[in-house]
Amino acid sequence: MDVKAAVKIAKTQVADLFADEEIVDIGLEEVEFDDSVGIWIVTIGFSRPWEQKNALTAALGEGRPSRSYKVIRLADADGRMVALEDHFLSE
Repeated sequence: MDVKAAVKIAKTQVADLFADEEIVDIGLEEVEFDDSVGIWIVTIGFSRPWEQKNALTAALGEGRPSRSYKVIRLADADGRMVALEDHFLSE
């Protein structure tokens, strides 16, 4: 598959798996292909409703919005998801 297909599958998987949490702002963060094992490694970011800043904080422009990041590993041969992991940013 090509990179666009891998990203589309990863976004769809995240949206489906976290649908009951009503996640928003789903977006691509990183993508990599590991040729040695035929795996796409796609990092997807999103926000959960309880992670949103309150109106005052947002109006003052304080802090950046909270985001969750998930690493999705997809088999290149068939697009099957082989792993979903947390991705933590280094501070």
